[in-house]
This record gives sequence, structure tokens and C-alpha cells, in this order.
Amino acid sequence: MLENTTEVRADYKEKVSGDALYVNDIVRPGMVYARLLRSPLPHARILGIDKSEAEALPGVVGVFCGENLDEAFCKEIRWGLYFKDRPIIAKDVVRYVGEPVVAVIAVSEAIAEDAIELIDVDYDVLPSVTEMREAAKPDAPLLHDSFDALNNFYFHGGPKPVEGTNICHVYEYDQGDVDKAFAEAHTVMEEEFSFPGVNHYAMEPHGLIADYRDDQLELWSNGQTPTAIQRVCSTVFGIPLGKIRIHTPYIGGGFGGKASVKIEPLAVALSKFVRRPVKMQYGLVESMLTCRRVGTIITMKTAVDDQGKLIARSIDVIGNCGAYADTGPASTTKAAFRAIGPYTFENLRLRSRAVYTNTVPAASCRSIGGPQATWAAESQIDELAHAISMDPTEFRRRNLAPRHGVIKADLRPIDVCVRDEMEHALRLMDETMGAVTASSVRGMAVAATDPGILPISGAIVRLRSDGHITVSATTAELGQGARGVQRLLASRYLKQPISAVTALEPDTQSAPYDWGTGASRSTVMVGLAIEDACEQISQQVIEAATLALEVAPDDVEIVSGGVQAAGQFYDFATLLQRFQGISAGEFIAIGRVTPYSKNGTLRQAPLFWETSAGIVDIEVDESTGHIDVNAIALCVDAGKVLNPKAAIGQDEGAIVQGLGHTLTEQYVYEDGQLINGSAFDYKVPTIEQIPTMVSHTIENGDGPGPFGSRGMGEGAILPIAPAIANAIRNKYGVRIRSLPLTPEKVWLAINQKGKGNEI
Repeated sequence: MLENTTEVRADYKEKVSGDALYVNDIVRPGMVYARLLRSPLPHARILGIDKSEAEALPGVVGVFCGENLDEAFCKEIRWGLYFKDRPIIAKDVVRYVGEPVVAVIAVSEAIAEDAIELIDVDYDVLPSVTEMREAAKPDAPLLHDSFDALNNFYFHGGPKPVEGTNICHVYEYDQGDVDKAFAEAHTVMEEEFSFPGVNHYAMEPHGLIADYRDDQLELWSNGQTPTAIQRVCSTVFGIPLGKIRIHTPYIGGGFGGKASVKIEPLAVALSKFVRRPVKMQYGLVESMLTCRRVGTIITMKTAVDDQGKLIARSIDVIGNCGAYADTGPASTTKAAFRAIGPYTFENLRLRSRAVYTNTVPAASCRSIGGPQATWAAESQIDELAHAISMDPTEFRRRNLAPRHGVIKADLRPIDVCVRDEMEHALRLMDETMGAVTASSVRGMAVAATDPGILPISGAIVRLRSDGHITVSATTAELGQGARGVQRLLASRYLKQPISAVTALEPDTQSAPYDWGTGASRSTVMVGLAIEDACEQISQQVIEAATLALEVAPDDVEIVSGGVQAAGQFYDFATLLQRFQGISAGEFIAIGRVTPYSKNGTLRQAPLFWETSAGIVDIEVDESTGHIDVNAIALCVDAGKVLNPKAAIGQDEGAIVQGLGHTLTEQYVYEDGQLINGSAFDYKVPTIEQIPTMVSHTIENGDGPGPFGSRGMGEGAILPIAPAIANAIRNKYGVRIRSLPLTPEKVWLAINQKGKGNEI
């Protein structure tokens, strides 16, 4: 590990002291506030809206609804990432409970809340569908009459919907002869696994301030991807990109729930409507009605030969995308990829379908499709091992792909050794917990995912005459430590103390383009851009010293505070004085990363593999089905850790999130209504439930990023659910195939053993 200093994370002190600014802390002159009336129905036609009483309430600045959307108001009424499927605000039809129908803009949030109560909406109820399998049927109620596809966001050639259905994207891939392999196999197993929609549950709900004036737009947003917000707002409102400025202050967590674009077009519309800055700040319940993780049903069929070697796998994924596509199609497709696992199959069949339903739209969430895929894949790996009477650990040892082995023929060979990770995790658990007790049991799982990274990034680095360095990039600081890594890298590359480096708040007006914050890409992609910029600055400094001091380039060395040239020290101000006649100025460069950087080595996907191995030690109360997780041992390969404290925090945070979707978290619908959409009813792990967590990071310095790093932070969430289910299988001989592992579900499985215990 690179050595850590207390100065790497400048945001620690700001956050602990309360000085850190988030969107909700920001006030703009003349700012007004918006509150939303949301649909109480899963699917209905809007027949009429009576907003007269709300408009007459003192303090109300405006009331906005679908009837205000026309070509005179905005260039595009609908927007999206794969399809233009989402209206700025519900127009004519509502498609899920919680969809914004009317917005009230007032001089205070309290007045806006009061005005909401005065609005009456008349609906005509339409047939609805919330279950993904039902939605995929040809005769299911249609959410959208047609598909207006976009072709330049994620999929080459655009999404592939099935006209006349709710299936908004289909992916198919074949490798080898799967049917022949199944026919000739020693053992074949086919099972179905379900994973529910879950909430991102960031500490800070969605929020932003929009200020639309004189055909210019300025936003203060807690979105993870400022340039995507800029692009969508430009398209929807017909504003040139250069006239849209996005500020990204500190963000209180995102986990993908604030990635791409979520609520910004509506806030911009409201600001344009009243010609004043508008703050739209959601609460927790509203964020739960904004987006969630994709729920999936995965049917998996796997074959082994008589030596216990994996020879074929067929994967069929159905993904519940909700009412609008958002990033659901990508998550569903990635689930098919990631269900392969860190194994080599000569024969593969992948099928995935992303389906519209009358539920909250599904979005990216920490390792898109990864937890869903690993839940199915690693549960079945254990079950296969038991079926052929082989120890699950030994079964994995025989089948894990070696470093540089091929996981999927059109992807980069895997660049880590997952077997090493597994052995480290096993050792860690033994060292931490000792032998298994009479009441406890252990389970394991491994995972390999291909982060969906576009190698497009930029950073501006400036070395001032006083030796201070600033780094400007559009990577959002979500709590993961992005700005700290930017400071550390600039400090190391330019050989200056980290106290001399400032990472600026992202601002699209001054920072270069970056694809976005997600997919574990920031350290690698922005880091490479910083490396490029610092190399240019180093060349500029050496050139200036060579010319001004009349020394050879080899006699110049950049040191703390200046340069050492031919045995003599010159601070940067003196060097600039000698070079340009004034002791002021700077050395400045923009670093860029494109698919052609690093001699084109960034073009093949994935840029790196994100992998993990996890071991759990649990106890089950057989009288109630309650699971106590005693300990979790984890190993990941990050190539090189740049900030050890932040790295440990990332892994531990991911483990806790994994415990959430394993034990308690799920969106529960009845008659189209989300019935647990509150902090009281939606259960996340509390501090009392956090187990002993130990982790190890393998560092071979062989990643594509700075100092040989690769992305991390998502891998640790992957093995938790299957490892716990595998532990239950090891002790009780029952296989639970649906999450979460609630006490009722576990109790029934244990007590109905041998009576159809597939739950």
C-alpha cells in the first residue's frame, strides 16, 4: 500500500465539523421551493387537474403539470437514456405509484406542502402489472405504445426492444455448443433464483437547485454524472452545452441511485416556468419512489463432466425495469455477463430481457447486475458441488479460471487470480474465528464482474508560482474519497507535499469532460488523466529550467517547492522569473484519456475485472429462523491501494449493503402499491447487526490505473448473499433461492426439509 497521511482526505474535517456544503445547504438569491403531488395509482389516464385553489394560495409562485408541456416550452417533452420514454412530468398517463403529477412552486416548502393538499386530480384507472414475468407476456397491459430508441448511450447499435410488448431490451449470446454439452454431461442442474428490487438508501436524498435565466442554465445537483445531466438538459430544453453549468458539491452517498439523470429535467422546467431559482429537495420516501435496484429472476442451468469440471452454463435473466427504462436494460444485460462467474465455460448461452412494469423505475446500483448474478451463480455452484459429493471449496479450486483465463470470448481475459483471493479469505476467517463451533456454520462465494467503463475522462492540473497545485475534474465526491485520490496523485506525480494540493469542486464550466462517477472507474480513469496532465507539466518545468538556467534536461529534477538544477535549488517563482521575466504565472495542462490512450490498450472491455471472495460465519436460531452473522472475511484484488483507510471503508460499506439485501431489504408491492416505502417499514442493517469484518487486499501493482491500481468498492458486495445461503445449505441441507433470507423463509426451509423445501 502507498503510505497514508491524515491530509489525504481534506473532506474529513469539513464533514465532521459541519462545514461541508451539500445541495440542501445552498441558498440562491430569489430562490423558491418545489413540492410534488404524486400519483396514487400504478396506471391511469389523467382526465383533469384542478389546481385553482392551490394557485390562489398566498405565497404560491406557480403550479406546473403536464398541460404546461408543449413545443413552445421545451424542445423535447420526453427524455431518457435508452428511450425517450419519460415525460418531464406526467402527461396524460401515470405509470407507477409515486410518479410526479403536479409541482407547486412557493416561497417556502411549508406553503408548497399546504398547496399540494388543495389540488384535485381526476383519473381513469388502467390495467397494471407489477410482476416482471406477467409483464413480459404478449397479452400484458402495455406501459408504452412504442419505443423511441436512443443509440448513443450504452449499447452499440442501441437497445433492442420487442415491439408491441413491455420488453424494452433483449440480449442474446452463444458460445460453443451448449445443447450438446448438456446432453453429454455427467450432471446437469437447472434452478431459478429471484432477487428483489432494493433501495439505494443514501444518507442524502435526491435534491438540486435549478436556475434558468436568459436561456442559460445553472444547476447545483447531487447527481453523480454532471456531464450526463448537462447533455440531457441541453437536448430537452434546446440550450447549448456551453450555456449549461453544473455544480456538484459534496454528495451524501449515491451508489448509482444518483447516476445518469434522475430529477434534473423537472427542476429545470420549474425554474423556467417561474423564472426564478427553484430548489427541489426530496425526503427519503420520495427517493424510494425515484429509483431502485433492478429486481431479477435468473434461470440457470449448469453442467459438469465426470471429473467435476464445469463444461456448460445457460443463463436466462428477466429484469424488472419499472415504468421507465433508466439504466435497467444495462443492469439486466450485465447480470447475464456476471452470472458466468470467475469460471471458464467452453459452452455458454446468455439471454436477458429487460421488462417495463408499473413500479418505481430501476437504476444502476452498486455493481449493476452483479449481486443478482452472483446470488444465482454461486448458489448453484455450491449446489452442484453437493450433487457430485465434492467439497464446495475444492470444487471451486478445480474450476476457477486462472489469471488471464477467458471468461467470455469477447471480453478481456481476467486479470486477477480469484483462487488467490479465495485462499486469503479462508485464511482470514480461520485466523479471526478459529474452528467452526457446534452452533455456527460457514459458507463461501466468489465473484467476477466486468465494470462498464467508457475510457473517456479529463483533468486540468495547474502548478502555481507559489508551488500550490489545483486539480479540476468532474468526478463527483460521494464519500468514496475521489478528491482525496486526486490530491494524492497530483502530489506524487509532481513531487509536492499533499498539503499543497487542492481538488476543486466539480464544475462543468471549468472542468473537462468525464463520462461519470460509477463502475469503480474514478481512480483509474481520472487518475490516468491526472497522470497525463502531470507528465505534461513536468515537461514544461524541465523545459523552462533548461532554457532559463542553461542546463541540460538530465540535470533538472523537480523537488518539493521547486527544482534542483545543476546542484542548485530554485523555487517555482524564481524559475518563472528567470524563464519569463516575472515571478508570477503557472504551469498548466489538461490530461485526457480516450479509447486510444495507452497505445489503444483501453479499448477492450472491461478495462479491468472487479473480483472478490467472501467467507461468512453464521448462526441460525432454529426456533425463529433468525440469522446472526458472526463474521465476514473478504479478499479483493485492487492492484495497488492508494488510500488504505478509504479502501477499507469501501469494502466494509459494501459488505453492510450486501447484508441488507441478503437479510431484510426488498420493495414489497400489493395491488400496485409500494407498501413498505418508509424508514419504519423498509429495514436496513443497524449497527447492532454489523458482524466482525476482516479484509485483505491483494496488491501486485498490475492494474491499468495509476501505480498499477484497478477499481474497487463494488466487488465486496457480491459474495455476501450466496455465502450466507450456502452456509445454511451446508448445515441444514436446504437451498433457499429467493432473497431476502427472512426469518420466516429460513424457518420454513429448515422445518419443511424434505417436503418441497425449494423456497
